[in-house]
Amino acid sequence: MPADKKTNAMRILEKLNIPYETASYDDDGEHELKKGAANMTAQKLGIDPDTVYKTIVMRNESKQIFVFCQSATNEINLKKARAVTGSKEIAPVKPEELMALTGYIRGGCSPLGMKKQFPTFIDENAQLYDKIHISAGVRGMQIIIAPDDLKRATSAEYCDLILEK
Repeated sequence: MPADKKTNAMRILEKLNIPYETASYDDDGEHELKKGAANMTAQKLGIDPDTVYKTIVMRNESKQIFVFCQSATNEINLKKARAVTGSKEIAPVKPEELMALTGYIRGGCSPLGMKKQFPTFIDENAQLYDKIHISAGVRGMQIIIAPDDLKRATSAEYCDLILEK
């Protein structure tokens, strides 16, 4: 994507006067078949994978949708996700449902600019970094943003989401 082409996520940040940068990488479609795409993004950009935050969309037993931002190096603890959302059950939505729900495809899902504003949760470890990387809304492009600015732009809350290994 040319650097002058703005995504919806970028337009939202600009409207809110939130500073950000972008970084592009060669997308080879690996998101579709493999877990670990966010780690591959970090390798391609030559950055710390702890600073790449993937966007995970989940649904609970009442069909409510929630958005989680978690570091590429960690998995979401479903017990913690249930607790923070007040859900009895919660699971990721199927990749084929993502476009209809959010307007984004797997590997290009941004927590910004979804079709609807869903309750959003950012793993609290994001606060350890001056900047984190999130999807710009298309495969092959990342937005570099301060965690507190992402929190403000998405009306998110910080919480502990890490699955202990």
